[in-house]
Amino acid sequence: MKSLLSILLAAGTCVIVNAQNVWLQVDSVNGPPKSVCASFVANGEGYIASGLEYTGFTRKMYSYNPQQDDWDNELSIGGVNGGGLSRGSACGFGIFDKGYICTGQGDNTDFLKDMWEYDPLLDVWTQKADFPGTARRGAVSFVIAGVAYIGTGEDASGLRKDFYKYDPIANVWGNVADFGGTPRRQAVGFALGNQGYVGTGDDGVMKNDFWQYLVFQNMWVQKANFPGTPRAGATGWGNFPSGFIATGEDINYNYTNDVWEYNYFTNQWIQRASLPGGGRKHATSFLIGNVAYIATGYNGDFLDDCFAYYGIVGMQETSRQSEISLYPNPATVAFSIRTSSRIEDNQALHFYDAQGREVSDAFGVTSKDMQYDVGVLSAKPGVYWYAMIGEAGSTIASASFVIR
Repeated sequence: MKSLLSILLAAGTCVIVNAQNVWLQVDSVNGPPKSVCASFVANGEGYIASGLEYTGFTRKMYSYNPQQDDWDNELSIGGVNGGGLSRGSACGFGIFDKGYICTGQGDNTDFLKDMWEYDPLLDVWTQKADFPGTARRGAVSFVIAGVAYIGTGEDASGLRKDFYKYDPIANVWGNVADFGGTPRRQAVGFALGNQGYVGTGDDGVMKNDFWQYLVFQNMWVQKANFPGTPRAGATGWGNFPSGFIATGEDINYNYTNDVWEYNYFTNQWIQRASLPGGGRKHATSFLIGNVAYIATGYNGDFLDDCFAYYGIVGMQETSRQSEISLYPNPATVAFSIRTSSRIEDNQALHFYDAQGREVSDAFGVTSKDMQYDVGVLSAKPGVYWYAMIGEAGSTIASASFVIR
């Protein structure tokens, strides 16, 4: 059956291009319905690997092409001779157009620690260095600057909060600071810029706390709590400057379909359009470009549906946004920033690229109308963000702009 996305594309409509805060159902995932899958993105396509089906755990993998709105069968984890590598509740992530599957639970063992790398260009799976912590399931992962971070989860002795980093070039693991919250399983992890985030999960009770990992300081800082009901088995993704947590099983044992967006600059949450496929836990999600996808899961039955989310473009929801403006936007040679009389001299102006990396030194506010050459940002054409940061670290205003 053709999905709504396929019909819209065939009709040549431009609705999708302009849509914001909208979910559309796309092609269902190949194979049997499944849950606790891992996912990653490589070469502009989304991959779902492993998971639990009605007949048990699987090592099968499928890829999604967003231009064709179609799933294809791919080489199973470990390749043709990868028997015994079926699993669920594993970590999946992509680095440098390669995919990785690590840890999890299999049919014959409750806890795994092996790591596998998939090269989609060569269509080859290669076993890499084992995860250095205890074998576990239900851990979280995120990637910052080409380095993967994996931690939390459940092992044979109970719940964990230890964290490790993996360098795929050297194929080497290292220790990092333990997670700042309680030991837990089935949390959500994602990256925004040069920071990692972990929230929700199950430490014996469902959680709604939310933590930021600072790479350079190697420390965790608690941020604004997730405002939905405490839950585990949710899914999430980061698309700077926004992070998302969606679905899961909550403290009342309800399968949820609510979606919440976190703002990097303001440390605030906003509820977005709910997933139209109904409540579920143990779904998986991935981001291709600026479009997020949620697929599979469990709501009393295993699921194989998939939905695409078109988020808010250029979110400008800071309470004092009207007190600062940038023009012209787009900018080519130079731009000006105008501030209101309420902006004080102890504020600082910061500029970030679309990956959350700061692209210049901070500028103090020296006048109410400041002019800059685009060269001060050492920036290539693209989308950028500015943020006015107060003396205590609070964000006064932030918004996106374009350099051509």
